Amino acid sequence: MDLSRRRFLQAAAFTAAASGLTVACGNGSGSAGSKNGKSLTLWYWGGALSDKVVAEAKTHFAKEVKLTAASIGGDFKSKLTTTLAAGTSVPDITGIKGEDMASFLPNANRFLDLNDLGFKDISSQYLDWKTKLARTEDGKQIGFPIDIGPTALFYRADLFDKAGLPTDPDKVAARAGTWDDYFALGTELKEKVPGTYLVNNIGSVFNMAVGQGTERFIDKDNRFIGDQDHIRKAWTTAVRPYTLGLDAKINDNSWNAAVGKSLSTELGAAWHALDIEQAAPKTKGKWRVCAMPGGPANQGGSYLALPKQCRNPEEAFKIISWILSPENDARGFADAAIFPAAPAAYAMPAMTGGDPFFGGQKIIEVFGPAAKSIPASYEAPADAAVMAPFMTELTSIESKGKKPDDAWHDAVSQAKQIARRQGVS
Repeated sequence: MDLSRRRFLQAAAFTAAASGLTVACGNGSGSAGSKNGKSLTLWYWGGALSDKVVAEAKTHFAKEVKLTAASIGGDFKSKLTTTLAAGTSVPDITGIKGEDMASFLPNANRFLDLNDLGFKDISSQYLDWKTKLARTEDGKQIGFPIDIGPTALFYRADLFDKAGLPTDPDKVAARAGTWDDYFALGTELKEKVPGTYLVNNIGSVFNMAVGQGTERFIDKDNRFIGDQDHIRKAWTTAVRPYTLGLDAKINDNSWNAAVGKSLSTELGAAWHALDIEQAAPKTKGKWRVCAMPGGPANQGGSYLALPKQCRNPEEAFKIISWILSPENDARGFADAAIFPAAPAAYAMPAMTGGDPFFGGQKIIEVFGPAAKSIPASYEAPADAAVMAPFMTELTSIESKGKKPDDAWHDAVSQAKQIARRQGVS
């Protein structure tokens, strides 16, 4: 599931590595190397890490090892999976996207346990719910948290003011505390400012509503639960703005043009602030941020991991610990809107200043509390595949006028078939 338009576009733009890229790393076999190598390679994708911090890491550790960083374009997961399976040209350090972590956990033996290298001694510095998502049932920690995607409500203060509605973030949050409140607000906005819409598409609402819960599509006993009340409730919530005429029915190709014109609000993660700024620079100062209706969710966020072929695990762990320290996490936010998984960073100057694009608002005051309140939920390896039919059927409602109940039944039927093929009972 592609959770970040910005990161997708950035990854496509990076040409440092193409699909045929081969990087000399590992020892060319499926077993570990000498464990004291003097050259280490890091694989990541555009936007995953602060390029400035990575560049400084090369200098910071130059006396110990030579660090070569490669930004991998295209389908990162596919390239990493293929490389790990082949056992050759395996990176010493690699990124893993948050939405892909669940699919790597069943093959945790391909990675080193970071707890053995010292992560257990510093794990308290990082959000526990995020850390657990990269931990196996028997306690093996294969991922070191890079970032997270706490969600909030972005809104156009100028359009709210034009409609005679509150513009202060706290007051808007109070008016949009629940999904019903939010849709009522959208109805009032549409009446007073014709031509505006509340949501870009109903799939985004569904994704957020699912993320606000503690259960998803498959439970810990590997049973399909995508037809149960918690998913049906998220579906019903998603369909509401469509039936109320508040849905702009926007796809990725038309989002850039709409965000600066017809959209009065956007539901999104912290990194989405940069999306909005890049797409609608002329709206600088007109946007604000407040707590999301119904509570926060997480959207995106990734990890660094050490494949078992890592040639110098101790130095590699020192490098990722340095890159992802709270201080450098805060710099990552300032450099590229990479929201830290280390709460200590939230109080650092790099994160506490006012944001000119959001009218000088200190947006960390919204995203910080959201990050700490995100509900923990189990995400099975097949979760993304099972969720896909729901997203497809929601699009069918918008693009084809399919009846919501028919779309629901088709989504559940297709999801069950996919779940069975994935070994889910």
